[in-house]
Amino acid sequence: MASDKILSDVDGGLLPTLSDLTTLSTKLGLQWTDEELAVLEDKTLYPIRAWRCDIHGAAEGKLAGRTVGIKDNIAVAGIPMSVGTAMLREYLPDFDATVVTRILDAGGRIMGKTTTEAMCLSGSSVTSCDGPVTNPWDVARIAGGSSSGSAALVAGGIVDMALGGDQGGSVRIPASCTGIVGMKPTFGLIPYTGAMAIDTSLDHIGVMATSVRDCALLLEVTAGYDKGRDTRQKVLATVPQFSTLLEASLYGRKAALLKEGFDNCEEEDVKDLVEKVAAQLHHVGVSVTEASVPLHQESAGMYTATCLQGAYYTMLKGGGAGYCDGGYHPVSLQEAMFRGLNSDLEKLPTVVKRYLIFGEFLERSIGPSLRGKGRNLILALADAYDSLLQEVDVLIMPTLPRKAAKIPPPGTPLQDIYRHTNSWSANTRSFNLTGHPAISVPVGRCVGPVTTRSCNMGDDQLPVGLMVVGRRYEDLTVLQVAHALEKLNRELNDSAMAASATR
Repeated sequence: MASDKILSDVDGGLLPTLSDLTTLSTKLGLQWTDEELAVLEDKTLYPIRAWRCDIHGAAEGKLAGRTVGIKDNIAVAGIPMSVGTAMLREYLPDFDATVVTRILDAGGRIMGKTTTEAMCLSGSSVTSCDGPVTNPWDVARIAGGSSSGSAALVAGGIVDMALGGDQGGSVRIPASCTGIVGMKPTFGLIPYTGAMAIDTSLDHIGVMATSVRDCALLLEVTAGYDKGRDTRQKVLATVPQFSTLLEASLYGRKAALLKEGFDNCEEEDVKDLVEKVAAQLHHVGVSVTEASVPLHQESAGMYTATCLQGAYYTMLKGGGAGYCDGGYHPVSLQEAMFRGLNSDLEKLPTVVKRYLIFGEFLERSIGPSLRGKGRNLILALADAYDSLLQEVDVLIMPTLPRKAAKIPPPGTPLQDIYRHTNSWSANTRSFNLTGHPAISVPVGRCVGPVTTRSCNMGDDQLPVGLMVVGRRYEDLTVLQVAHALEKLNRELNDSAMAASATR
């Protein structure tokens, strides 16, 4: 397939040799440790609570009395925004992101910025300059990423809800790892204005909470057209009142278990639990079948081709705002990125060095054509999902291929750490590429209250997420199915507990 050609290009000479990269690094003034050079040379790695505050919003509104965390790639005026790096640690935004304004106008109380992985470029929770973010269910395990802090604070009951960013699964991955709800809406539904961009074709802001209803509430507050300030958006006449429409009948609806999404599972108990909960949908009139989209398995090559150069042009060359894009540009962020990339090279995290050196090499050798190949293939991937979604209303699969992993111990080779951080997005990244709405709902059963301390649970006691995907701009349907699954799973658990009590 064409995506195999992209992967063979990556493995077979299109990307630079170690010698090419070290020569170019000398010209650019980049320094590498021996460990970093091993990561650079390893071609299997190509595929790629930060600040406390207390800002009270309006006295009344939909979010009155609710506490909110904001991922540290979304600007809050006067609060530092490091995006998980030492390079930006002293950056103070002079503006609020549009979503921050909307939360405060709705009465939300912002309690702080939440830790993110370095430049939001990891699905784990171990690369932030502030150190690992641990999982509230078991502090020896990752919280998932890159919206690590948002997930951990919601799961630990420190805030009621939070915002995350999602370019390849960065809302849904930590939601699944920590047993909360996390939704990436349709591309452009929530304005990205005032957030650090990675790739303007992949950037999403998502919502995180302990229930589907609270996610729906935060979505209806933050969604909607931003008067041209974000060119990712299309004009929408109205935003549905999502949180008031969740109880609609689903009788006659159709769901498909995506075969390839289950094939990606590495742990049978994850697969079995998702299938068991999804099957309960027949109780509310939803028919459940199996379906296949073979291209789902080809997304790694498409994502690599797109994001490798997209991040270079948008985040690095474009200062986190895009390159030659319209809309609002966060000039102070662009200036801070320029200073960091040109004067603080020793503070660059390894992942940023990798994107910088590969992006620079590709720019000098072939220009933007690799990204072009990837974007063209994504059109076929989107068509494949759309064709299936003409026959069914939603797709269902495990959010992640496995449960939360243990945090790599001190002394773990950097090479192994980066292989670990890149391994979580097999099911999530496709829907960043195509823009379809997707939500992760917890379906695992955990014993005891969630606290900020370890519950010392075994692997079989860790949260598991089920992902629901729908048609673009039919986010309400996705939320309604997720809400039904949430209720059905609660009833399933209650029945199991009652049966156990009678033994």
